[in-house]
Amino acid sequence: MEVAFLGLGQMGTGMVGRLLEAGHRVTVWNRDGAKSAPFAARGAQVAASPAAAARAGTAMTMLANDAAVEAVVFGAAGLLAAGPGLLHVSCSTVGTALTERLTAAHAAAGQRFVSAQVLGRPEVAAAGRLSVIAAGPPADLDAAQPLFEAIGAGTTRMGERPVMATAAKIALNAGIPAIIQMLSEQLRIAGAHGVPPARLLELLRAADYGNRMIGSYGPLIAEQRFEPAGFPMRLGRKDVGLALAAVEGAAVEGAAADAAGLPLVAWIAARMDAIIAAGGGERDWSALGQPPAAG
Repeated sequence: MEVAFLGLGQMGTGMVGRLLEAGHRVTVWNRDGAKSAPFAARGAQVAASPAAAARAGTAMTMLANDAAVEAVVFGAAGLLAAGPGLLHVSCSTVGTALTERLTAAHAAAGQRFVSAQVLGRPEVAAAGRLSVIAAGPPADLDAAQPLFEAIGAGTTRMGERPVMATAAKIALNAGIPAIIQMLSEQLRIAGAHGVPPARLLELLRAADYGNRMIGSYGPLIAEQRFEPAGFPMRLGRKDVGLALAAVEGAAVEGAAADAAGLPLVAWIAARMDAIIAAGGGERDWSALGQPPAAG
């Protein structure tokens, strides 16, 4: 199919490569025109403006931030100037407020809009293995599905409102630094007693740790099933205390003064203390993210 692609950064470069390899007829646009040259050599057309690129009828955007998307859509010779019928597939990670604004603006211009967020790093994009998180009217998602198949390993549809995909991607991204911090602290706890980092990582993979935790605790949190407890908060607090004690006085490489380099574990301990003090000690410890009151 014919498609315009706007934004040739690290992610966009890999995505355009996959679209070309899948046989789609691609027109590219980038603020820095020099980045378009390698794709022209591979058969892509090069447009002088977003509106000119959008003559393809479908336009995918992969841009750095809200301001870049606003410029490409609302600016002079932007996508809104391309006329009715355009399908804009927004892959950029932007705010929910801008997504709602884009939805309304495209509708007012007689255009279609879907949010198709992607999960993965540049090397994953280049391999065509992105996870696509899409939302919008079903007919528009169906129209874009061949593009999703070219860039991704699978597509999850979140609902009929584009903002639903945006919100899901923001939620996933918010968890990444928390996971990074927790992995760092887990390595410090075990490393304080001689466990090599590679050995602990091997254990985490062998135990399918992340999927097991989501599978076990995700339904409890989603359904607010905290009583009767499978593992009460008071016992969880004991285990968190053991983690803090394990690094107390130990020489932990890279440890900060804050709780022997375990600031996230220390925060969790304080949070559990507040929940227990409010009478929630017998609730399942999956209630950690809920208000302290037990009721």
